[in-house]
Amino acid sequence: MTRTDNADERPAPTALQISAIKRRAAMLSVMATILLTAAKVVAAMISGSLALLTDALQGLVDIGSTLFTWFAVHAADKPADEEHHYGHGKLEALAALVETAILFTLAGAILWEAGSRLWLGIAEYVAVTPVVIGVMLLSMTVDALRWRSLSRVAKETGSEALAGEATHFSTDFVGSALVLAGLIGVWAGAPRADTIAAFAIAAFTAFSAFRLARRTINTLMDAAPEGVSERLNKIAAAVPGIVAIDWIRVRPAGGRTYGEIGIRVSRTLPLDRVVAIKQALLDAVEKEEPGAEITIAANPIQVDDETALEKVLLIALKLKIPAHHVTVHTIGGRLSVSLDMEVDAKLPLGEAHDIATRLEAAIREEFGGETEVETHIEPMETGAPAGHNAAWETVEDIGKALAGEASKLGGPIHDIHSVRVRQTENGLVVNYHCRVDPALNVAAVHAAVDAIERAVRIARPQVCRLVSHAEPARMVTTPDPLPGL
Repeated sequence: MTRTDNADERPAPTALQISAIKRRAAMLSVMATILLTAAKVVAAMISGSLALLTDALQGLVDIGSTLFTWFAVHAADKPADEEHHYGHGKLEALAALVETAILFTLAGAILWEAGSRLWLGIAEYVAVTPVVIGVMLLSMTVDALRWRSLSRVAKETGSEALAGEATHFSTDFVGSALVLAGLIGVWAGAPRADTIAAFAIAAFTAFSAFRLARRTINTLMDAAPEGVSERLNKIAAAVPGIVAIDWIRVRPAGGRTYGEIGIRVSRTLPLDRVVAIKQALLDAVEKEEPGAEITIAANPIQVDDETALEKVLLIALKLKIPAHHVTVHTIGGRLSVSLDMEVDAKLPLGEAHDIATRLEAAIREEFGGETEVETHIEPMETGAPAGHNAAWETVEDIGKALAGEASKLGGPIHDIHSVRVRQTENGLVVNYHCRVDPALNVAAVHAAVDAIERAVRIARPQVCRLVSHAEPARMVTTPDPLPGL
């Protein structure tokens, strides 16, 4: 997983850039290991130092481990396929596990040889020469640079294999320092200082192997990366529309984070709104945790502030029954629900009644069996009946009638305009716009419009439907007079 430092505004590297960085670091590590190992072998043969020979043998093992690391880094970047749905990132953890085994084996071999020398009292002769000292100083310098470089790349790319290689080179650096300390001890007159240094190298190698093993096993066991769950929980809690968070599951693989987040949303939300909430969460996660692959599962639930009206409309929506004019009352401690439902106009009444019965049963199941439910069945036009514009005289007549009825109300509805009249096989369909005081509430506007339309339909029975669009009237303000006038 890659993250951009707050102090550095540079964008996070892409997956291809991360792959190239890891491969280059692994290849440079291989080349440096080969050169240093050759130098240590020569220096060990010249000096006869057990500690230096141990360090040289460790270098030979390093060559094999770095080559394996390079292979693992290369293979781990392969994309997912039919057999490996999450990709091949766990190969890096396997490479780190092999590194651990190598370190433990090497530590055991060093302990055996050093213990044998001390137990058998084998005399030691170590030649401390400027060449040997120079090789050790060069080795420490290169190991320090490799350790720092690989640690940085491993942190940036999340590579377990490179983290294991960095740990390996940290032991090399400390080992070279201990070898140098042993050589100085021999030069100062302590012949067994070299063997003691070998003991110290073995102990540090075993300790490093233990730390690497613990981290690698956590990865293989899908242990959650430290702090990621807490950050994702904080991100999800800040996204509008998320009622609660059910679970967060994350695991590392090949430098990336995979996981799932289960959230709760109101069951009254439409599907497109739920999709938008999930996308908002994904965008927030990508911003905070670049490269993370997170799946969002949304569970609809009933929230505490869900009204009875919302529940009724939701039930009708789930049953795919168009419903409107829903009214909910409490009568003597019992809930009373009435609504209009629409069915195909050509549907037999028996089938329409069965649909109404199913809707009523669902409402009673939600609110209780004692709930009073009344449904009014209305015909719904499922097709698109043909029609044409009515004559201009008809449009003018109905427009004047609408304006006259609006005038009788005394002003709430005025400026009748955009009147359109269509002739259909069922009668005249009228659409019009009007203006209303923007401070008037919706209920009052609806009552006024209903009164106008009812009067027009009584006087003109040929009108089968009236549809109004109320617009807030523009407030006209009088400019203040100029000062001094």
